[in-house]
Amino acid sequence: MSLKTRILGLAASLIIVASVASWLAYRELSEDIIERWGQQVAEIQVRYDSARLLQSLEREIGLAKQMARSSALVEWAQNPDDASLKNTAIQQMESFRASFRDNSYFVALVANGHYYYNNAANEYAGKQFRYVLDPEKPDDAWFFQLIEEGRDFHLNVNPDTELGVTKLWIDVLMRNQEGTIVGMVGTGLNLDSFLQDIVDIGQEGITTLFVDYNGAIQLYRDRNYIDFASIIKPEGQKNTVDLLFDDPQDKQQILGMLQLLKKRSTEAGHVESGFVTVDGRKHLAGVAFLPAIGWFEITLLDLNTLLPQSYLWPLVAVFLAALLVTLVVFHLIIQSRILKPIMGLERAVEKVREGSFDLPRLDKPDNEIGWLADHFEKMTQTLGQSTRELEAKVAQRTEELNRLARIDPLTGLKNRRGLDEILDEEIQRAQRQGTGFGIIWLDIDHFKSVNDELGHQAGDQILCRVALWLKAGVRPYDHPGRWGGDEFVVVLSPCDQDTLASIARRIHASVEQESRKTGTAVTVSIGGYFCAPDDTMDNILRNADRALYRAKANGRNQVCIDASGDARAGAES
Repeated sequence: MSLKTRILGLAASLIIVASVASWLAYRELSEDIIERWGQQVAEIQVRYDSARLLQSLEREIGLAKQMARSSALVEWAQNPDDASLKNTAIQQMESFRASFRDNSYFVALVANGHYYYNNAANEYAGKQFRYVLDPEKPDDAWFFQLIEEGRDFHLNVNPDTELGVTKLWIDVLMRNQEGTIVGMVGTGLNLDSFLQDIVDIGQEGITTLFVDYNGAIQLYRDRNYIDFASIIKPEGQKNTVDLLFDDPQDKQQILGMLQLLKKRSTEAGHVESGFVTVDGRKHLAGVAFLPAIGWFEITLLDLNTLLPQSYLWPLVAVFLAALLVTLVVFHLIIQSRILKPIMGLERAVEKVREGSFDLPRLDKPDNEIGWLADHFEKMTQTLGQSTRELEAKVAQRTEELNRLARIDPLTGLKNRRGLDEILDEEIQRAQRQGTGFGIIWLDIDHFKSVNDELGHQAGDQILCRVALWLKAGVRPYDHPGRWGGDEFVVVLSPCDQDTLASIARRIHASVEQESRKTGTAVTVSIGGYFCAPDDTMDNILRNADRALYRAKANGRNQVCIDASGDARAGAES
């Protein structure tokens, strides 16, 4: 046998051995890379899907909670037979309907079980009362179950057979000042459109679903798996997430991840992941708990669809071509053009998994691995930009909700909650500095008669005008607000007793004079109180209210001022 043959044979043997070894190494390495990449994508996808759901729900939940705190609704719920309170409450409900995303709302009263509803088409205008909830009817059991549990907030997917609609319902309990439950309010989101926007978004290889605290499926692209009316079903009869898996070990693994996340619910943003089999295909499951709504978000990634191993086959061709030239060149090429970029890419994947999108400089040779590294780098930049934009949007929405929760929607002034916060800050400042401040409490005289004679729309216009005159009559750094109904409150700081009396009389005169120009003359009764540094919130409000009461008792259209609990009043008509 010639040396050439032996060399060729040896080279062929080395090539075969190296090829087999390389093929085995390639399979292990590619699977490891795909699994590592899949775990990072699963965590990112879970957080992204969770943020999309919360972004869609947080505004609706905030509005529903604001609706539950409406003084008009709470007062009516305690006196459901009072026609005037009912009319005011229905107007309040309709104002919220225009704000909800689905332009619908519901209100259910504990006192008489009456259920009120209106939809985006305003189909039930003037006949918002739809039916009476019956504790003996299975379809109404959800209401009585939620009242019994006393949870202030709840989400559920449920069909309303009376109304003929199936929605994702946002339920918020309505309580009076003593904390007693007097009703329930909320809104509903159209299930089909919500599933299309949040769950079934057409991403091939990615399946998203949401389950409640007990694992019952709430949102899933296949409606047959959704567990409608979960709250009234006993355990064992619910469509839980383990129904999606055939292997008992996969069922246990998913349920185990849910239990683990419950124990770690205080760790915000934590994601659990693991491999499962769905429809005979290997998937990577990522699970996160959403404490804001008490649900779990589950994302299933089909790695063979998202990143099939065939994408890496060109690496083998590059390897074999280099090996045919020379084993030494092969070694150098593998070291410099494959292994080093892969290790750099692996380190980059590790940084992304740790939540950092600032990648180290990646080696990007002019081959498939370099292209993959370039694609990964661009993908990471895109994900980082998307994450930052999403965080900014969430922060902006949260800030806007916080602002809306403190503003009266009719007048644009601070509402009662905003005034409470201002008062608390001023009390603390007065205690620190040992100085007082002023508070003005005014009431529109005979406002109910104005509403009865001219209508509520005219009454609302008067409220808005009084708010404008009130802002014009105080200093830029004072804090005017609407306490509720036709009552307004102004916090004056810094202030002394003379300034308090002067501003109160200026407001009194301004309202009377300016209102005459509008053709509807109105007057106000004003009570003022100069607060001492040691005054409490209750004492301040009680004394201001007492001064206002004296102004009304003296014939209205009066200004009465108290200072630190001493009855010192002045009046002018």
